[in-house]
Amino acid sequence: MWSNDDLVAAGADLEPSTLVRAYRSGLFPMGIGRTNRQIGWWSPAARGILPLDTMRITRSMRQSARRYTVSIDTCFGEVIRACASPTRESVWITRQFIDAYEELHRLGWAHSVEARNAEGHLVGGLYGVRIGGFFAGESMFHIQRDASKVALMHLAATMRAAGMSLLDVQWSTPHLASLGVVEVPRAEYLGLLARAVGNS
Repeated sequence: MWSNDDLVAAGADLEPSTLVRAYRSGLFPMGIGRTNRQIGWWSPAARGILPLDTMRITRSMRQSARRYTVSIDTCFGEVIRACASPTRESVWITRQFIDAYEELHRLGWAHSVEARNAEGHLVGGLYGVRIGGFFAGESMFHIQRDASKVALMHLAATMRAAGMSLLDVQWSTPHLASLGVVEVPRAEYLGLLARAVGNS
């Protein structure tokens, strides 16, 4: 998924000011190595973004959307912990990251999108960081079919309605590409980011 060129720095901390400055600069943190104890700062040479007006919404996704109720920022802690579940493959979200992003959420920078089933149970969602017209998607999860996709649909629609312009998903994967995610070179991404963040 990533190459050696994508890792541009290591160390520092996850204080709110560090995180916000990093996102403004096109960087995001993720652990390095098997233990994820060291913080790496990443700027993919080929950045995955989801153009807000070209997300691919299948008939199945539309049908699934009718089965879920979607909300924003009602249970950030539950969402990030679900994304950090040790039962998931290649989990990098440690206690340190959970604490840091919960603080970022308390300060109004980090947000979650939640999908609940008919019984009101949280069955999917995502979280990330917003700065102006930019949203950096950090992680998503689902325990029922299409729940995370429905959360992403809702995020894209909310961003369009708010006049936002850049939805960053870090790296493209076959799954994300099937939803319309494309890759752009780092230099192009940084231009898009500067315009989206503006003076925020």
